[in-house]
Amino acid sequence: MSTKKTKAGFATRAIHVGQEADPSTGAVSPPIFATSTYVQEEIGKHKGYEYARVSNPTRTRLEENLAALEGGVAAKVFASGMAAINAITSMLKAGDHLVCGNNLYGGTPRLFNQVWADFGLEFAYVDTSDVENVRRAIKKSTRMVFIETPTNPLMALTDIAAVSAVCRPKKIDVVVDNTFMSPYFQQPIALGADMVVHSTTKFLNGHSDGLGGVVVCTRPEQAEKLAFLQKAAGAILSPFECWLILRGVKTLAVRMEKHDESGRVVAEFLAKHKEVKRVFYPGLADHPQHELARRQMSGFGSMISFETGSLSNANKMLRRVRVCSLAESLGGVETLISHPATMTHAALGEKGRKAIGITDGMVRISVGIEDVEDVVDDLEQALGGFEG
Repeated sequence: MSTKKTKAGFATRAIHVGQEADPSTGAVSPPIFATSTYVQEEIGKHKGYEYARVSNPTRTRLEENLAALEGGVAAKVFASGMAAINAITSMLKAGDHLVCGNNLYGGTPRLFNQVWADFGLEFAYVDTSDVENVRRAIKKSTRMVFIETPTNPLMALTDIAAVSAVCRPKKIDVVVDNTFMSPYFQQPIALGADMVVHSTTKFLNGHSDGLGGVVVCTRPEQAEKLAFLQKAAGAILSPFECWLILRGVKTLAVRMEKHDESGRVVAEFLAKHKEVKRVFYPGLADHPQHELARRQMSGFGSMISFETGSLSNANKMLRRVRVCSLAESLGGVETLISHPATMTHAALGEKGRKAIGITDGMVRISVGIEDVEDVVDDLEQALGGFEG
């Protein structure tokens, strides 16, 4: 099924694009091509594959699939979400300027500030939930605007269409980290974004058993540059990891529906709980960007953050959970719960976290697809006995 010709629905594309039966055997599940090299018939004559760092048939299938889901012209996969972001950054040169959200996943500013700044890239961090902040931060050398929406872990939204409208006349690329929503609930390219990045480790894989990242492009020259970076830098995704994501994507539509349904229930429960000080979830009517969420996304998802009031309270709660698993990461079928200040955003330091509103009492939950009553019961027994 061609990614360019099909007008099939999302779930159909997820199951069929790049997932066609193996032509040599008829196998419904695409094979894992576990090979490092390929036999050539003669000098310069081969079947489209020469060396596994450059390309692999299982990887090709995954890239076709993810491009179709995000509505891009091509996709390139990498060894992790951070490797994908690193590849995007590698497309720039010394002196180039990036405008970034000030509330990104902690590993992203770590890469930008502690690696790429040493090579002459310049970064400005602003609250991109206000498009005027983006407009003011742009200067002559700005080449890219990098945003997450919703953000991790404060669940703040950026109006993708508005930011894209500011950047397009200036020929500035808008890159959106779409990991939290997945292409099922949010389509940044349709809203004007130039590239989309995911940690495929999360909802795309969905089973907490494979690491990876992807960049989806809107222009052939972007895809060519990223393919060159795959070849030159070598941070590519293994055939087995590609196969795991292809397997996971087949159930993405049904999983996301269940994640969303349960996420709404858990958010409402937390919002009413006397021990919870505040809930960050775009699906709640009191979220300051609830209307933007309704307009920009087709669902609210299962990522929720909430305030317990102190590190001591957070620690008490996280020691008590039984159904929820205390672990980094998100997007798995199991409910994962984490403490941003000491886990995902520890690298920002106390001052950096305070500047953007991440407290020691904040807890983040990725609601899985278990029976939601069991998740709620677990949270109920874990919450309580907090200090004031």
